[in-house]
Amino acid sequence: MKALPIVSALLAATTLWAGTVSETGTFSTPEDTLLITLTLPTGGNVTLQTYGFGGGTNAAGAVIPSGGFDPFVGLFSGTGPTALFLNGDSDILSNYTPGCPPAGTVTVGSVSGQCGDVNLPFTGLGAGTYTVLLTDGENVPNAVFEAPPGTLGDGFTDLSGGVFQTCADVNDCNNDTAKWALDITATPEPRTFGVAGMALALTMLARRRKALKPTNKEIPDSL
Repeated sequence: MKALPIVSALLAATTLWAGTVSETGTFSTPEDTLLITLTLPTGGNVTLQTYGFGGGTNAAGAVIPSGGFDPFVGLFSGTGPTALFLNGDSDILSNYTPGCPPAGTVTVGSVSGQCGDVNLPFTGLGAGTYTVLLTDGENVPNAVFEAPPGTLGDGFTDLSGGVFQTCADVNDCNNDTAKWALDITATPEPRTFGVAGMALALTMLARRRKALKPTNKEIPDSL
């Protein structure tokens, strides 16, 4: 695994947030990354739910179409490169926790009922500032593989081959769009949140070409 420096650009100023925030957008490449910071005034819980792959109705009442990429979402304690990894998930990892429902399922090739969205709960968090990470499901942060916990500054392992694609098996693949949708629910209500984009194009990771996702939804330990 090779670490990448983090290059970030602020896209939105900090603003007030009540309970659940629903974010949507479109990436340019599978290596694009979204960061959302949130501050919990007291201890509490956070749940991350994506909709971009299977579609559905998010907490804001917006109807999200299916067909976007299957994402990785995770939570880090703190902000910036030293933020510590707490947990994260995508449908190629062995700890995958499907987010369907509330997100819908998709037919991949001839294989119906495929879920690529994620529901990831965190309970008993302490007061403080946290960073939510969203990227393509095959652009996995290296912090996932490290013990003790890795950091946001450890970079990414890119298994996407530079394309948004989901495969159920060797004969069944869909080309995905670059659209994503994410709900973040926190209790008690966070004091603030902010959105930042991470542009990694200046220091690209050498891509490991990969035609298919592992059918057992697990990244080999050798990575």
